[in-house]
Amino acid sequence: MRVSVLVSGGGANLQPLLDVYRSGTGGAMEISAVISSVDGAGALERAKAVGVPIYLVERALFPNSASFCSALLNKLRDLDTDLVVCAGFTEKLNYLLLRYYKNRVISVQPVLFPAFCTGELDAMRAVKRMLDLGVRFTGATSYFMSDEDNGYGPIIVQKIVEVLPADTVTTLSERIMRQGEWSALTEAVKLYCEGKLQVSHGKVLILEPGA
Repeated sequence: MRVSVLVSGGGANLQPLLDVYRSGTGGAMEISAVISSVDGAGALERAKAVGVPIYLVERALFPNSASFCSALLNKLRDLDTDLVVCAGFTEKLNYLLLRYYKNRVISVQPVLFPAFCTGELDAMRAVKRMLDLGVRFTGATSYFMSDEDNGYGPIIVQKIVEVLPADTVTTLSERIMRQGEWSALTEAVKLYCEGKLQVSHGKVLILEPGA
C-alpha cells in the first residue's frame, strides 16, 4: 500500500509513521513519498534520514490554492499513491483532490470530534478554549478528509487525553500530540493498509480479519 505523506513543517506527526514503517510493524504500509509544501521543511530531513523519497510542491510558487492543489494531485497520481496522509500539512486541499482520493486521505486533529470543529479549526485556539471551559478530557481524532463540511469526514480512531489542573496551552497541546495524535494517526493508517476500514453511510467500520 503506497502511502504519500503531506507535510509543511518540522515533521513531529510524521516521525511516528516513519518509526512504524522502519520497524516493520506497519504491515502493508509503504511510505513511498514525503511531499512538502514548504521548501526546507524539517520533515524532509526526517524522511531523507531513513531513505524515504522526498518531493517539493511549493505553495509559494503557485498563484492560488486551486493551481497548487492541481499540481499536488498530479504529483500524487504520478507516484501511484494509494493513500494520502496529512501530517502537519497546513494547506487546504480542494474538492478535486479530495474527490479523486475519496476516503483515501487521512488526517488528524487535536480534538475529539465533533467538539470544537465548527468552521476552520485553529488547533491552538481550540486547546485554549478547552482550558477556558474547564473540560476534564480531550484527545485526538483521525478521520477521512471530505470535500464537504470544512474537510471533516468519517471518524476512524479517537484517543482520549486527560486535562490536568495545572495545564497550560503549551503543556496540553504537547500531551495531546504525544498521547493522542501520534497514536490515532498511526493506528488509522495501519488499519487502512491492512484493509480493515470500510466506510458505510458516512461511518467507518473496522473489520475483523476475514470479514
